[in-house]
Amino acid sequence: MLMNYPPKGRAVLKIDFNRKYTTIAAYCVFTFAICLAMVLVCICFPTISGYIKAFFKVIAPVTWGVVIAYICNPIMKFFERVSTRLLCKKKPHPKLCRYIGVFISMFLLIAVISLLLALLIIQVRDSVMEILYNIPAYISQLEALATKFLGDYPELVKAFEDQLETIQPRLIEFANNLIPRLGDISIKVKDGAIDFILALKDFIIGFIVAIYLLISKETFIAQARKVLYALFPNNVGKSILRVSARANSTLSGFLSGKILDSFIIGMACFIVMKILDWEFAVLISVIIGVTNIIPFFGPFFGAVPSALLLLMAAPKQVIPFVVFIIILQQVDGNILGPKILGDSTGLSPFWVMFAIFVGGGLFGFAGMLLGVPVFAVIYAMFSDFVAHLLKKKRLSHRTVDYNVIDINNPPPSPIPAAPKETEPKAEAAGKK
Repeated sequence: MLMNYPPKGRAVLKIDFNRKYTTIAAYCVFTFAICLAMVLVCICFPTISGYIKAFFKVIAPVTWGVVIAYICNPIMKFFERVSTRLLCKKKPHPKLCRYIGVFISMFLLIAVISLLLALLIIQVRDSVMEILYNIPAYISQLEALATKFLGDYPELVKAFEDQLETIQPRLIEFANNLIPRLGDISIKVKDGAIDFILALKDFIIGFIVAIYLLISKETFIAQARKVLYALFPNNVGKSILRVSARANSTLSGFLSGKILDSFIIGMACFIVMKILDWEFAVLISVIIGVTNIIPFFGPFFGAVPSALLLLMAAPKQVIPFVVFIIILQQVDGNILGPKILGDSTGLSPFWVMFAIFVGGGLFGFAGMLLGVPVFAVIYAMFSDFVAHLLKKKRLSHRTVDYNVIDINNPPPSPIPAAPKETEPKAEAAGKK
């Protein structure tokens, strides 16, 4: 710090900043601000998470619209190309073809959803009526099994009779504890019904949002690119667009392939169950097909409620059904799935399970469905980053080169440099 003393009558203090210490001070202030922000986030996490949840509730219709538009986009493009060939040979009408593609894709999606809901409602109604009608038979079968079992083990009969004396007081105590909670249960049921109605409203509005997104998707994409190039340098904008293109290809390939794979699995389940004359063929096939969208664990998630349904109606069919689901899952995982999806994710089974657990824990069913492709994009980006760093250090990026058992062994050999030209260009041209 240097101070220049001016003439009398003037009190001016001139400070010459040292660039090195100024930079250090700026870094210290920046680091302190980041630490303070992290502490505030940790302290106010419940409040912040509440605001985040409220924000996602507000934009739920837009989220549904993006999902619906993403699903309908391949169908729309197909019918747009077909209508262009059939209707716009002489004079192009891109808007008309786009409207036709959007209308047909939306109509098909609504028709498929309505058909699935109709099948589920009818089958659930028939299944419930059949279960209620056969309750006396189920009770008789249970009594026969209990009598046979207890006849072989008389000591259990005496223990059961001793327990009967304490059942009545326990039932009275349970009823006394349940009555005060009926109000809370009714409130929860009412809240659940309201949440369902709100979710249905968001889903319906999402269709309207999806129509606007599909009609003007090129405009929205161009606006997003304009904002990227305005906010970031050119190389950063190109990198973000490259990552977005990879995410788009991974997500679209995974979702379209998984939907086709699940449809085939559901139809195969229905055909086999009809041939073998098993109960609840339509309902169980729909459950198996829908849950198969979830990678890896989907068939097992659908097999549990399906097996419980069969256990009530036809206990003898449960074991053959479980064996059939295991075989179907193996065929899907080893033959059908790889043929349809290929290596669209590039993840090992461990990382698939990790993505399902994390996504399901954070976002429920949607997280279990989208967790795998989203994590695949993150995994690929991180792999490219690691490969870039290794390339700068002139080291191998292959994982197999790092399988070193002895810690005293040297690191992987550097990547050999490209050979340099030893002959001048003119001499080489003369030789040719």
